[in-house]
Amino acid sequence: MATQEKTRLTRDLMAARIAAEFQDGWIVNLGVGMPTLCSDFLPADRFIVLHSENGLIGYGRNATVEEATPYVVNAGTFPVLLQPFASIVHHADAFAVIRSGRLDVGVLGAYEVGANGDLANWKTSREKKGGGIGGAMDIAACAQRIYVLMEHTTRDGKPRLLERCNLPITAAGVVKLVMTDLGLFEPNGEGFTARELAPGFTLEEVQALTGAPLRPAPDMREVQIR
Repeated sequence: MATQEKTRLTRDLMAARIAAEFQDGWIVNLGVGMPTLCSDFLPADRFIVLHSENGLIGYGRNATVEEATPYVVNAGTFPVLLQPFASIVHHADAFAVIRSGRLDVGVLGAYEVGANGDLANWKTSREKKGGGIGGAMDIAACAQRIYVLMEHTTRDGKPRLLERCNLPITAAGVVKLVMTDLGLFEPNGEGFTARELAPGFTLEEVQALTGAPLRPAPDMREVQIR
């Protein structure tokens, strides 16, 4: 029997899978970087309000070159399209939405996630290029749930899913789901529960690239893009 080819998920597939978790009526903030791709994969059968801390509320998919305008951009400054119900508000009002707890979910990138749900998505090192904390601190502290979208390992192969984070913590115990190029995982306190794995990968192979114990969900399966 031929062995199934191992295929790490593309960023588009990762974004599509995490976007499938958005529920009808949710207000969703998409962080700078990979999370912004989620706006291209919103479930067609659900009403989702995308919120951006720069004051754009109710935007949709990323704009093509022909559709782009210089003023309608998401928090990462990439051009997007407005939904019919969209509003453009003051920067302070956008943060008031965050700080009042109205975000159902914030999707953020990360450098590390701990088994206890800790989020580390900024660096202080002067020797290496690192991202500033930006609006992530407010989102992580105030959103009802945090989903993380990131590569499973660093460029030199070190794990990003850890028993405890080594980098400064953005917020403690807030991460509910982690989507990587190797699957979908939930922090469980002692390690991570593997809900879905990338095609062709076994739990043991993913465990070898993870810095915390993995255990399979009762219904663990290959990643499903719904």
